[in-house]
Amino acid sequence: MSVWEAIILGIVQGITEFLPISSSGHLQIAKEVLGVTLADNLTFDIVLHLATVLATITVLWREIGTLIMDTLRGRAGYALKLVLSAVPVALVGLLLRDQLNAMLASPNILLIVGGMLVLTAGLLWFAGRKRETGGDRAARRIERETPRRKEAEGISFRDAFIMGLAQAAAAMPGLSRSGSTIATGLILGNQRAAIAQFSFLMVIIPIVGEVGLDALQGNLGAITATDALPLVAGFAAAFAVGVAACRFMIEMVKRSKLVWFAAYCGVVGAATIIYYFC
Repeated sequence: MSVWEAIILGIVQGITEFLPISSSGHLQIAKEVLGVTLADNLTFDIVLHLATVLATITVLWREIGTLIMDTLRGRAGYALKLVLSAVPVALVGLLLRDQLNAMLASPNILLIVGGMLVLTAGLLWFAGRKRETGGDRAARRIERETPRRKEAEGISFRDAFIMGLAQAAAAMPGLSRSGSTIATGLILGNQRAAIAQFSFLMVIIPIVGEVGLDALQGNLGAITATDALPLVAGFAAAFAVGVAACRFMIEMVKRSKLVWFAAYCGVVGAATIIYYFC
């Protein structure tokens, strides 16, 4: 893989990590189009995801600082909800890591990605329709509460765990992580602003944990000198684009309908399936 190919993949990751259109799916499509092959697809993807985690921290550093200070002062409710949301995806990562890596290297990967993108489209459409037809009563109630009440009740422990289940399901390439968690939060009746912040913060623990597991297993240390420069270039591109995309998407979740993202995922998913069979 060349440096320019890594930069392109980094840009794809930076944009699609925060939009509800599946970064993993678009990465696989981009790799197919570019003809990119890596000895360990999962490690490269983790490096790019780590870059977007850093982008999340950069954009939400005030919120993260407040979260840390509240936890140190004994108000750890929100932090515990984030930890709880990470449990399902941690179990998936520990138990199914080899199967996921094998799936990424499968000759049928584009068919899988296309199917999951279509599923993402259906989930986003359903969440958008439910919200528009009265599913936001709880969100309107929360909106009337005080700022501290919003923080306390915006995402309940139950909803945090269910959103965590959605994040775990999104380990499937092509099923959008942010799309799954945001749509799930909307279906459960939470406020858009609370959903956007929680959705982007909840990915930090799993990705950092995955990188730590890779380091302990020696996978990251096994990267060759030939792969090192493209990885650095891809990381830098994903971080720079991710910062802009994160800021953009937070505002989009607050104001926009999901139907446009659903339509996009449906079209790209169908096109990917057709491409696979052709």
